[in-house]
This record gives sequence, structure tokens and C-alpha cells, in this order.
Amino acid sequence: MEQQSATATTPTGGESIRFIPVQSTLYPWLVTVFVVTFLISNITATKGVALGPLITDGAFFLFPLAYVVGDVLSECYGFTSTRRAIYIGFAMAILAAVCFYIAIWLPAADFYEGQEAFAATLGLLPQILLASLAGYLVGQLLNAWTLTRMKARSGEQGLVGRLVASTVVGEFGDTLIFCAIAAPVIGIDSFGGFLNYVTVGFVWKTLIEIVLLPLTTRVIAWVKRREDYAAQP
Repeated sequence: MEQQSATATTPTGGESIRFIPVQSTLYPWLVTVFVVTFLISNITATKGVALGPLITDGAFFLFPLAYVVGDVLSECYGFTSTRRAIYIGFAMAILAAVCFYIAIWLPAADFYEGQEAFAATLGLLPQILLASLAGYLVGQLLNAWTLTRMKARSGEQGLVGRLVASTVVGEFGDTLIFCAIAAPVIGIDSFGGFLNYVTVGFVWKTLIEIVLLPLTTRVIAWVKRREDYAAQP
């Protein structure tokens, strides 16, 4: 791995100065994509979308990407490093929500005519925000834990099997918790409606991730080659 020099010399005094060394790794890039995907999803999810008979939200096409990147992190870097990325995403989502609420609360300028639209888009209901954060945290942790536990038992073999199994466990936990918290807010007041809400969300997101499996396995293989995975003990 390339590494930035930890010391340098000033051109005048000749005294040594220090910098923190930075290793050349894909991990921070993957964490960035992971966190930004979740933040964007929280915003685009405020739009209701109708695709024929399917009613969903504006994040349906993006949110599964967070699980794909989560799979890459878990498979390549392990549970501890993936958990760190999940916690970073959780903290950044809270920071974003606080900033949105503060920006909405600040008095609008006389020339600004978009206050209502701004508040409607970014002012997530506290219960929806709680549902999103709780579902994300539990679902992603379950996904990472399941994948890494299966890898510990089977070794490098069976990648597709553990990707599918971790997706099913993670997406079910995510969807169940989100729907349980958010259903009363969006008007679902019957068990049948709740069951349909959970089933549609779970099946839809899981199918998308299964369709993306060829991409996920290729990205994992590329990351392992790029990080010199084979040379690691």
C-alpha cells in the first residue's frame, strides 16, 4: 500500500514537521458512497411514487444501493469495519436532520418564496425520521452480522449464498421496523394493510438486490484485487 510520508522539512528553518500518514485503500470511498446514499435516500423518500399498481417512494431505486455497498464492506473488510461505517451513516443522518430542522426554523428572507416547499421536502415528521433511522441501523447491522458469520463458517466459498441470506435477513429487519413505526403516520390502521405494506416493501427491495447480485460480486472481486486481498494472512 502506498503511504504518505509522515515527516517533511521546512524550506527555511530546517525543522521537521509531521503529517498523519494516509493509507491507499478503498475503504473511505466505499464508506462515503454508503453514507451519501443513505442521506440522499432519506430526502428522495419524501416523494410518493406510483408505478402502475405499485405505490412506493422516490428512494426505491437508490436505497438498495446502500445494502449492496454494505455487502461489499462486510465481505471485504469484516463486521467491525462495516459497523463503524453504519454508525457513521447513522450519525450523519441525525446531523442532516438537525440541520434541516434548523434551516426550516430560521426566518425566511422577504425575497424567498420557497419556504413551504422547503419545509415540506426536508421537514420529515419525527416518527418517519425515527422509523428510517431505526430500520437502517437494525437492518444494516443484521445484514453485516449475517454475512460475516456465514463467511466465518464457510470461508471464501458460497459468496452468492451469503449475499442472498444476509439481504433477506437485513431487508426484513429494516422493513419490519420501519413499517411498524411509520404505518400509523401514513394512515395504515389495519393488520391486513400493515402486512401488505411490509410484504411489498420487503419483496421489492430484496428482489432489486438479487437482480444486482452480478454487479455486487464483480465489485467485491475488484475490491479484493485492488486491496491485494490474496496477499493478506
